[in-house]
Amino acid sequence: MYQSSIQSLPLIARGKVRDIYAVGHDKLLIVTTDRLSAFDVILPTPIPDKGKILTALAGFWFVKLAHVVPNQLTDIDPATVVAPDERDQVAGRAIVVKKYKVLPIEAVVRGYLEGSGWSEYSQSQSVCGIKLPAGLQRASKLPEPIFTPATKAEAGEHDENIDFANCEKLIGKERAAEVRDVAIRLYKEAADYALTRGIIIADTKFEFGVDDNGVLHLIDEALTPDSSRFWPLDTYKVGESPQSYDKQFIRNWLESIGFNKKPPAPEVPADIAQRTSDKYREALTRLAG
Repeated sequence: MYQSSIQSLPLIARGKVRDIYAVGHDKLLIVTTDRLSAFDVILPTPIPDKGKILTALAGFWFVKLAHVVPNQLTDIDPATVVAPDERDQVAGRAIVVKKYKVLPIEAVVRGYLEGSGWSEYSQSQSVCGIKLPAGLQRASKLPEPIFTPATKAEAGEHDENIDFANCEKLIGKERAAEVRDVAIRLYKEAADYALTRGIIIADTKFEFGVDDNGVLHLIDEALTPDSSRFWPLDTYKVGESPQSYDKQFIRNWLESIGFNKKPPAPEVPADIAQRTSDKYREALTRLAG
C-alpha cells in the first residue's frame, strides 16, 4: 500500500512513510505505508509488506522497552476506529496512539562509526561536536554510545546533525539532558538484546513527545530498519562497510545508478524492492521471532 485513503477520519499529515489521522481530540491513527524514504527522498515504488514489518517490529520494541520510558501505545484496535470498508487498510499496519506534543529533534544514538558520523569523523575526528579517539576506522565500535541529535526535516529536505548546545536551545537544557539519557539507555538495552539475536544495532534514532504534564514519551516508531542500522554479527568487520538488514541496501543501489539525492527519485526495479523487503523481514524474524 503506497498511500492510505481513509475517509472516515480527518487526515492530519502524510509523512515520509506514515499517514496520520485524528481519532477524537487526543488520539491518532498512524498508518505505516510501504513507502520508503532514502536520502530524505520518498521513492515512487512501494516495498512489499514494509509497513506491516515496521509496525510489528516497532510494536515489539515498544513493549520490550516500556520500563525505560512511557510510550504512545493504546490498546485500541485500529479496525474499531475506521469504517468497515476501510479495515483492510489498517490490518497489520496501523496503531492507535495517544497524541503528544512532539519535540522538534531526532534523538540519534550512535554505537558504531558509519554514515554521516563516519564522514564527519574522517574530516574532524569528531561527530556533532563530540571529540572521539584517534585511529578509529569505518564501522568501528565507539568506546561508549554517543548522543548526536538532528533537526527534523520536511519530506524532500535533509535532516541536519546538530551539537548538544543547539539541542539545548531547541528544547531546553533539562529536557535535552533527559532525552539524551533516555535515548542512550534505550539504545544500550536494545543493542545488548540484539547481539543475542545475531544483530549489531550500529545506530538508531528516536522521537519523543511530552504529555500535558510534561512527561516524556517515546513516539513515532522505534528500532526498525527504517530508523536504525542493523548489521549481521557474523559478517561484521571493522574497516569495511557492513552488510545490513536495513535500507542501506537500497541506498547503495541508488548511489550505484548515480542518483543525485534530490526529488524525484527513480522507480525501483521489482527485484531490488523485493530484496529490500526480504532484508527488513529478516530483521523482524531475528529480533522478534
